[in-house]
Amino acid sequence: QVQLVESGGGLVEPGGSLRLSCAASGNIFSINDMGWYRQALGKERELVARITSSSRTNYADSMKGRFTISRDNAKNMVYLQLNSLKPEDTAVYYCYAQIMRPFRAYDNYWGQGTQVTVSS
Repeated sequence: QVQLVESGGGLVEPGGSLRLSCAASGNIFSINDMGWYRQALGKERELVARITSSSRTNYADSMKGRFTISRDNAKNMVYLQLNSLKPEDTAVYYCYAQIMRPFRAYDNYWGQGTQVTVSS
Protein backbone atom coordinates (compact mmCIF):
# COMPACT_ATOMS: atom_id res chain seq x y z
CA GLN A 1 0.00 0.00 0.00
CA VAL A 2 1.16 3.48 -0.90
CA GLN A 3 -0.50 6.71 0.17
CA LEU A 4 0.03 10.36 -0.78
CA VAL A 5 -1.41 12.97 1.55
CA GLU A 6 -1.46 16.69 0.72
CA SER A 7 -1.78 19.55 3.16
CA GLY A 8 -1.47 23.32 3.21
CA GLY A 9 -4.36 24.46 1.06
CA GLY A 10 -6.80 27.13 2.12
CA LEU A 11 -8.24 30.55 1.44
CA VAL A 12 -5.84 33.38 0.63
CA GLU A 13 -6.21 36.91 -0.72
CA PRO A 14 -4.86 37.86 -4.14
CA GLY A 15 -1.12 38.45 -3.93
CA GLY A 16 -0.80 36.12 -0.98
CA SER A 17 1.20 32.92 -0.54
CA LEU A 18 0.65 29.33 0.44
CA ARG A 19 2.91 26.33 0.83
CA LEU A 20 1.55 22.93 -0.10
CA SER A 21 3.09 19.73 1.20
CA CYS A 22 2.68 16.15 0.09
CA ALA A 23 3.92 13.12 1.99
CA ALA A 24 4.31 9.70 0.42
CA SER A 25 4.15 6.73 2.75
CA GLY A 26 3.80 2.98 2.65
CA ASN A 27 5.71 0.17 1.04
CA ILE A 28 8.06 2.36 -1.05
CA PHE A 29 11.31 1.15 -2.60
CA SER A 30 12.08 4.16 -4.75
CA ILE A 31 10.50 7.41 -5.97
CA ASN A 32 11.23 8.86 -9.38
CA ASP A 33 9.41 12.03 -10.48
CA MET A 34 7.11 13.91 -8.10
CA GLY A 35 4.92 16.83 -8.92
CA TRP A 36 1.72 18.80 -8.76
CA TYR A 37 -1.29 19.14 -11.01
CA ARG A 38 -4.33 21.30 -10.48
CA GLN A 39 -7.92 21.23 -11.61
CA ALA A 40 -10.21 24.23 -11.58
CA LEU A 41 -13.97 23.86 -11.59
CA GLY A 42 -15.15 22.96 -15.09
CA LYS A 43 -11.63 22.65 -16.46
CA GLU A 44 -9.26 19.82 -17.22
CA ARG A 45 -6.47 18.84 -14.89
CA GLU A 46 -3.22 20.63 -15.81
CA LEU A 47 0.41 20.27 -14.87
CA VAL A 48 1.73 22.82 -12.40
CA ALA A 49 5.27 21.59 -11.83
CA ARG A 50 7.33 18.42 -11.63
CA ILE A 51 10.67 17.56 -10.06
CA THR A 52 12.96 14.61 -10.73
CA SER A 53 14.75 12.54 -8.13
CA SER A 54 17.85 14.65 -8.84
CA SER A 55 15.79 17.84 -8.33
CA ARG A 56 15.55 18.95 -11.93
CA THR A 57 12.37 21.01 -12.23
CA ASN A 58 9.84 21.79 -14.90
CA TYR A 59 7.00 24.33 -14.66
CA ALA A 60 3.94 25.26 -16.66
CA ASP A 61 4.63 28.57 -18.40
CA SER A 62 1.92 30.48 -16.53
CA MET A 63 3.40 29.52 -13.17
CA LYS A 64 7.09 30.16 -13.79
CA GLY A 65 8.47 32.74 -11.40
CA ARG A 66 5.54 32.51 -9.01
CA PHE A 67 5.58 28.88 -7.92
CA THR A 68 8.51 26.83 -6.65
CA ILE A 69 8.62 23.06 -6.34
CA SER A 70 11.03 21.24 -4.07
CA ARG A 71 11.41 17.83 -2.49
CA ASP A 72 12.97 16.08 0.47
CA ASN A 73 14.03 12.62 -0.65
CA ALA A 74 14.83 11.48 2.88
CA LYS A 75 11.27 12.21 3.96
CA ASN A 76 9.53 11.22 0.69
CA MET A 77 7.96 14.65 0.51
CA VAL A 78 7.32 17.20 -2.21
CA TYR A 79 6.44 20.84 -1.65
CA LEU A 80 4.92 23.62 -3.72
CA GLN A 81 5.44 27.24 -2.72
CA LEU A 82 2.74 29.43 -4.23
CA ASN A 83 3.49 33.16 -4.35
CA SER A 84 1.72 36.13 -5.90
CA LEU A 85 -1.47 34.14 -6.07
CA LYS A 86 -4.22 35.19 -8.44
CA PRO A 87 -7.94 34.35 -8.45
CA GLU A 88 -7.32 32.17 -11.51
CA ASP A 89 -5.05 29.97 -9.39
CA THR A 90 -8.13 28.77 -7.52
CA ALA A 91 -8.29 25.00 -7.98
CA VAL A 92 -7.84 21.65 -6.31
CA TYR A 93 -4.13 20.87 -6.27
CA TYR A 94 -3.09 17.22 -6.55
CA CYS A 95 0.33 15.79 -5.91
CA TYR A 96 1.60 12.74 -7.70
CA ALA A 97 4.62 10.50 -7.49
CA GLN A 98 6.16 7.77 -9.63
CA ILE A 99 6.76 5.10 -7.02
CA MET A 100 8.41 1.73 -7.21
CA ARG A 101 7.24 -0.79 -4.67
CA PRO A 102 9.53 -3.76 -3.91
CA PHE A 103 9.74 -6.18 -6.86
CA ARG A 104 7.39 -4.08 -8.98
CA ALA A 105 7.67 -1.51 -11.75
CA TYR A 106 7.08 2.21 -11.26
CA ASP A 107 3.43 3.24 -10.92
CA ASN A 108 1.85 6.68 -10.68
CA TYR A 109 0.15 7.47 -7.39
CA TRP A 110 -2.05 10.46 -6.58
CA GLY A 111 -3.09 12.32 -3.50
CA GLN A 112 -6.67 13.19 -2.66
CA GLY A 113 -6.22 16.87 -3.48
CA THR A 114 -6.16 20.07 -1.47
CA GLN A 115 -8.30 23.11 -2.23
CA VAL A 116 -6.65 26.45 -2.89
CA THR A 117 -9.01 29.42 -3.09
CA VAL A 118 -7.74 32.88 -3.98
CA SER A 119 -10.32 35.53 -3.23
CA SER A 120 -10.72 38.86 -1.48
